Amino acid sequence: MPSVKLCFQSTYCHIDQRDRSLYRPARNCPVSTQRNVSDAANNASNPPLLDYSEFYNSALDHVDLMQDYFNWQSPQRPGQFAYCQYPFILSIVAKRIILTKDSEQQMILTARRSLVAKVARHQAPQIDIFFLNIHIRRSHLVSDSLNEDLMSQIASKQKDLKKKLKVSFVGEPGLDMGGLTKEWFLLLIRQIFHPDYGMFVYHPNSRCYWFSTDQEGNLREYNLIGVLMGLAVYNSIILDLHFPSVCYRKLLSPPVVPPSDSAHVGVVKSPTMEDLAEIMPDVSRGLAELLAYEGNVEEDMCLTFQVSLEEYGQVKTYKLREEGENVPVTNESREEYVDLYLEWILNAAIYEQFRAFYLGFHSVCASNALIMLRPEEVEMLVCGSPTLDLNELRKVTEYDGYKADDVIIIDFWEVLQSLSDELKKKFLLFATGSDRVPVGGMGEMTFKITRVTNKPDNLPEAHTCFNQLVLPNYSTQEILRQKLIIAISNAEGFGLE
Repeated sequence: MPSVKLCFQSTYCHIDQRDRSLYRPARNCPVSTQRNVSDAANNASNPPLLDYSEFYNSALDHVDLMQDYFNWQSPQRPGQFAYCQYPFILSIVAKRIILTKDSEQQMILTARRSLVAKVARHQAPQIDIFFLNIHIRRSHLVSDSLNEDLMSQIASKQKDLKKKLKVSFVGEPGLDMGGLTKEWFLLLIRQIFHPDYGMFVYHPNSRCYWFSTDQEGNLREYNLIGVLMGLAVYNSIILDLHFPSVCYRKLLSPPVVPPSDSAHVGVVKSPTMEDLAEIMPDVSRGLAELLAYEGNVEEDMCLTFQVSLEEYGQVKTYKLREEGENVPVTNESREEYVDLYLEWILNAAIYEQFRAFYLGFHSVCASNALIMLRPEEVEMLVCGSPTLDLNELRKVTEYDGYKADDVIIIDFWEVLQSLSDELKKKFLLFATGSDRVPVGGMGEMTFKITRVTNKPDNLPEAHTCFNQLVLPNYSTQEILRQKLIIAISNAEGFGLE
């Protein structure tokens, strides 16, 4: 691989394949400046010379990251070296560890404050004060999750969002040790993004969702959805979301919420055709053709400074500038037209909706740990890893009552490997409560297969709170296959025998 010369504040560092992972930047460079300079240097070419992950130093995954994080934040230790000053060298695994531990400590601190407040008022503390408790009727999933009472609670008790989330389904005896929370998020996300709710528009050409331009009246709902997404990250829940990557750039624009209510947030600067292509690839191609057209744009295309957008079967037209319906697009003005088009689709048309979403997300996730993340890393924390590698899961699996070389276990892994990708995801959902792979891959998971001896004809069972599969010792591989497919294809809800 050819070597690359990158510039960091007038300091040149010669990087090649052998020593790239050993790179250390200057200590006195502020984190934001260092990252921006490295990004600018690397992104000077298109595509970038190096993927951002090339700067990761995985050896740092094994240092005392929380002590380093505290050193970085401590005002009593100015000038002390900390790896967190230079987050681009910390891998996504390291950042996930920091974010998770930071969240856990905030949960403990918030619970402790609630306990002290109760005692100070001479009230007997109840166990519920340590959690953010949500009670949901399965038949009214969205209405209960987005109801006025919950919105009022969130508005009046922002501090409760920093507590550990605990979900219960009304009429079901499940005790939430993590599994019910994962199921609630999974089912809620599915329904919120359904066209019936009209808050997000699905674009089949890109297979992603974008904010509806016609929903400014639902700002409280967008805010709450941002809160829900923040709660998922805060509680280490992986979501099945299909937002374009530009959404995560907007979430970190800026990474710290400004103190002024009038400050613009959630605005991506200088949106590009590539950004639009993530959402509407056909529209992006059309604009590219407009810019490259060699004929008379005004006479041949008859465009004006307007944009027409179809949502839920209705086409609406919006002006891109004052009296845009009367201003033709010409060869000279087509670049302005494209710039205004991009700005409108990605920023202006959804500004209020995204602002509410942005503020909801940051009401939960705002922390020093968040500002260390790149947009791509936020996306991975929200959505998990795209790679489903069952071999990695097999390596970390523990057995209770079985051994790795038992016939039933060998048959189990052969059956699982032979399933379609859809059924593999259903198995993951059945066994863990989520069909998403955590950051770092399946090798970062814990998974246990437990033997049950007195129920040879039962279906496999799962304890999603503990990533545990209870597997009867079936007599043949075919019976195992049939029972497993039935179980994973009907894995929703909680009940006792």
